[in-house]
Amino acid sequence: MMSVVITDAAWEDLADIVRHVAIDSPQASDRLLSELYDRCSSLVLNPLAFPVVDGYEEAGIRRRLCGNYLIFYRCTEEAVEILHVLHGARDYDALL
Repeated sequence: MMSVVITDAAWEDLADIVRHVAIDSPQASDRLLSELYDRCSSLVLNPLAFPVVDGYEEAGIRRRLCGNYLIFYRCTEEAVEILHVLHGARDYDALL
């Protein structure tokens, strides 16, 4: 069965998001982290359901929306690899 692998870069993204949101509301940051993690984990159920990012077809990078955040990932034969989790307003081209 396929698994979900969250890269170090994606963990860093999640930690940055939680720190930023926790400034205003620690409870909201906990809920957001849980929601983002759940959305990442559930990609294993249907990993090809979300579109490939324009310009990243060759790398197979896909994007899933979660509120104001984008989950960038790619599929291998063994796993769904979470590459980054970023706020939708960020310029993700520099990071991908």
